[in-house]
Amino acid sequence: MVMVNPRPLDCRSEACVISRIDPLNKYPLLSLSPMRTLKGTSAAVLRCTVFLGVTVAVFAIVMPVAAMPRAEKHEVRHQIEKLENAWNTAVLHANIAAMDGLLADDYMAITPSGILQSKEQALASLRSGTTHFNSLDVSDRKIRLYGTTALVTSRAEVKGTSAEGSLSGSYRYTRVYVRDARGVWRIVSFEASKIREPNERHESKAE
Repeated sequence: MVMVNPRPLDCRSEACVISRIDPLNKYPLLSLSPMRTLKGTSAAVLRCTVFLGVTVAVFAIVMPVAAMPRAEKHEVRHQIEKLENAWNTAVLHANIAAMDGLLADDYMAITPSGILQSKEQALASLRSGTTHFNSLDVSDRKIRLYGTTALVTSRAEVKGTSAEGSLSGSYRYTRVYVRDARGVWRIVSFEASKIREPNERHESKAE
């Protein structure tokens, strides 16, 4: 039996046009077949869209780190360790040129007393002798890598002075490095907190 396709409907009359308007759509549009509404499934579609968006964002952040070869990670950690040692040497010998090269132009530090310190202020304090280090012993150094960012945490035993008074004591500090477009690592942030001994905590509460 031979099937013959029906001729396209010659829809010129007003009644014919109206009959082809989708009766299920709130805002009628011409259609050859009724369209299904998304009622009841729009929430699921929205959740799926949000999930996919979050997944893509997470992969965009994690993949650069996960894709870094082990040899490259080792090399980057070695570079950061050298920069950490260079920073220690620069502050101990008040080497302004070396410190200037280590700090990014938008560098910002938070001192143990909570004062913000820009790159210019840090260099000026070191240059004038307002901040002076007699000794600086670093231990428990940990380096974590996040793509073009390196986060360093350490403990430091310090002897020295600053405009705020004595710097002598034990500190925990966090230093953040960022690698620029030329591949150069620079310090963009630094924060130090003094480690209080148990007797110091009791004295501060009594006051």
